[in-house]
Amino acid sequence: MTTSPHRPPGPGAAPRIGLLGSYGGYNIGDEAILQCVLGCLRGHRPEARLIVFSRDAEHTRAHQPVADEVVPWEGVPQKQVADVLAGLDLLVLGGGGILYDGEARRYLKLVRAAQTHGVRTFAYAVGAGPLHESDDREAVRTVLADMDEVVVRDQESRLVLEEVGVERDLVVTADPALLLPPEPFTAEMMRQEGVPAHARLVGMSVREPGRAAEKLDEGDYHALLADVADFLVRRLDAHVVFMPMERHDVRHAHAVLSRMTAPDRGRILHSAYTPGQVLGLMSHLDLVVGMRLHFLIFAAVSGLPVLPLPYAGKVFDFARRLGAPALVGVAREQVGLLLAEVDRLWDEFPQRRVDLGTRVRELRELAAETCARCGALLDDMDRRAGRPVPPRTGSAGREDGDGDGSEGRAEPSGPAGDTVASAGETAGGAAVAGSYGPELLGTAAEGGAAGGGRDV
Repeated sequence: MTTSPHRPPGPGAAPRIGLLGSYGGYNIGDEAILQCVLGCLRGHRPEARLIVFSRDAEHTRAHQPVADEVVPWEGVPQKQVADVLAGLDLLVLGGGGILYDGEARRYLKLVRAAQTHGVRTFAYAVGAGPLHESDDREAVRTVLADMDEVVVRDQESRLVLEEVGVERDLVVTADPALLLPPEPFTAEMMRQEGVPAHARLVGMSVREPGRAAEKLDEGDYHALLADVADFLVRRLDAHVVFMPMERHDVRHAHAVLSRMTAPDRGRILHSAYTPGQVLGLMSHLDLVVGMRLHFLIFAAVSGLPVLPLPYAGKVFDFARRLGAPALVGVAREQVGLLLAEVDRLWDEFPQRRVDLGTRVRELRELAAETCARCGALLDDMDRRAGRPVPPRTGSAGREDGDGDGSEGRAEPSGPAGDTVASAGETAGGAAVAGSYGPELLGTAAEGGAAGGGRDV
């Protein structure tokens, strides 16, 4: 398919920027990404009209006040969506893991529709894989070739896209949610959840094993995680706080809790929280063990010791970049190996604290680079339209033209404390607003190029 030439916005017109991703409240990680991308775009172009294409428009309208307009794109006449796409100046795809089997073609159909009308398109730190189905692979090859720039959030995604046959420059940065600002998670909120005050707390994130471990016996899987939780209770005299990142996690958390020998030392969060509040909750924790990528990102940004359970390549990749244990080949009967890793993580963390802060700072700088690259595309659009390019003297997230973009923002706190950089210190200056072995959770290779389940 041949795309139309890029058409610049009219002189003096505020740019209309669309955001397309898995938005609508289905997953806390997706909502964190949306908040950060909106903040980046608003920081670069305060006057722009920001239009979110959402799977649940009412949820997005209620929870993303930075958006000027929300357009449903599932279960509605496609002409209605196409008309909005045709009126955009820029369509931002992502971020998050949206290029995978069964879904990639759906998102890229809309990207292609925008391209045929000459709309500029930018992939914002997307994740890719698994990609085995021919229709999805073809859509990825053809549509990404015509995008203005494709930025992926990890090396694993770049490898997947290269294997599919994408022949273009692919920039690797980091997940946008690394720049999420925290919100308070108060003592009253802790009390309402039944979490004891002044106790040692371990956060735990569990989800379905995903396609990387389709043959895994679910009972064995839940029992393994229950063994880990019980060990944490005994070893650290801790209480375990299960933190669902989407609604399906609740069932698995209950299943793990029911298999614990000390279920009275476990609590499952039951209320709905914003991504910033979940990040704020991390300041109450002492250690985290988990599967969900953004649960691990929030913990790392907060300076906590992190033990990832890599059911998919994106989690394995993040563990590697973080310098955290990247477990491979642990099965139900080898639970002792996992417990030993937890024990070592706790004992060695005081010596690793500074290294963690350095690695997190580098990842945040990469996340800010995505924002800077999107801003550069907006500048190019202004030049082509004959409009003055807004001055940039530091933070892409600033709206006042000076300062470092960090004014008025609370920083994540935790055991790493002052080793974690503020968003205002990052390169590019984006201060945004607002595998286990095949027996258990798939090998590292299967969790990546072969894929696992999806949690953005």
